[in-house]
Amino acid sequence: MSHEAVRDWLTARGFGDRVHRFEKPSSTVELAAEAIGVEPERIAKTMAIIGPDGPVLVVAAGDRRLDGGKFKRTFHFKPHFIAPAEVEDLVGHAPGGVCPFGVKEGVPVWLDVSLKAYETVWPACGDGTSGAELTPDEMERATDYKGWVDVTRPPAAPAATNPAVG
Repeated sequence: MSHEAVRDWLTARGFGDRVHRFEKPSSTVELAAEAIGVEPERIAKTMAIIGPDGPVLVVAAGDRRLDGGKFKRTFHFKPHFIAPAEVEDLVGHAPGGVCPFGVKEGVPVWLDVSLKAYETVWPACGDGTSGAELTPDEMERATDYKGWVDVTRPPAAPAATNPAVG
């Protein structure tokens, strides 16, 4: 699905005015945070996972990593990310623009509770140079989400440094 199709999807749900185009690439959490001027955790990254019944999308805060144990307890299968060459065919968006809007029919979208820690988050909008600012509640209305899940782990704490012994 193209950026224009995602814009149409969001417009139909009342969020078309939230879509932004960036002059810089926004295809990764780090690039998106830099292009938008926000902390990486406010980027709503969409993880494309393949399961026994097909693809599953999980949208989480940008600083979070998938917790395999939590995921397996929730979905009852071991998570494996979809190979980049297969993402567009299975989900409807190419890597760098994968988002929870206007995905292929039958692809479930789940929102991770990590998004609720932020007033607004920035998911991609179908390509590597766009995004939309939405609240977690608006993410519910902007997607055909199945529900909220807790399948990520918090970012690792910075390693403590040992002061030099005098």
